[in-house]
Amino acid sequence: MFDRPSRRTVLTVAVTVVISVFLDLALGAISIVRTDGGGRWQATETVPLPNPSTDGNLSVAAAIEARRSRRSFGEDPLTRAELGQLLWSMQGITQRPTGHRAAPSAGALFPLELYVVVGDPGVEGLPSGVYRYRPSNHELRRGSTGNVQPALQRASVDQEHVGAGAIDVVVCAVDERTTGKYGRRGERRYVPMEAGHTGQNLYLQAESLGLSTVAVGAFADDRVRDLVVAPADQRPLYVFPVGRRA
Repeated sequence: MFDRPSRRTVLTVAVTVVISVFLDLALGAISIVRTDGGGRWQATETVPLPNPSTDGNLSVAAAIEARRSRRSFGEDPLTRAELGQLLWSMQGITQRPTGHRAAPSAGALFPLELYVVVGDPGVEGLPSGVYRYRPSNHELRRGSTGNVQPALQRASVDQEHVGAGAIDVVVCAVDERTTGKYGRRGERRYVPMEAGHTGQNLYLQAESLGLSTVAVGAFADDRVRDLVVAPADQRPLYVFPVGRRA
């Protein structure tokens, strides 16, 4: 027969369990909103983007039918208008003053951040470097300079199309913006769902513009985060190389 535990032992175990449960809930539920993209990002320049167009030459149904993952790219750069249209389709504001965006978001909490790696052939009038998209003003903030596309390709298990596009759009998530309301379900389900909505919008917008893109999910998360200088509380979910049709 086992000895009956003392009241002190029972109380100690109970307190330990309560503390453990509290910490787990706190880590999953505390909201740390960083709407500026985090402390690591040091912008050197603001780049305005042309206003997005809502008059396309391709119907939604036609874009869905034609949508394909395309891994071959031409040698000509994108225009700044095309870049702006792509980013707007992913996270652009479509209704003011509510701030609703082009892709649905659980609780309208918008946990996604978009980074643009401009490489070679790049974008007309934009130096190579890393930029962050700011939906509120439909603009870019430039961070680091220089072409990091080759390094991004290596971080993406050396997939050649990552280094061959005019640009790469890196989608990162700040899970805490969603878990503050929805807990762990937000991180495990709602945030990845939102990234999927955003990615499909990019696919369809690229199809409408006659551009090529492909979703990439195989990469070293920490290395990709470092390359775009994203804060530690952001996890990369996608890399999308984009370029002209070959």
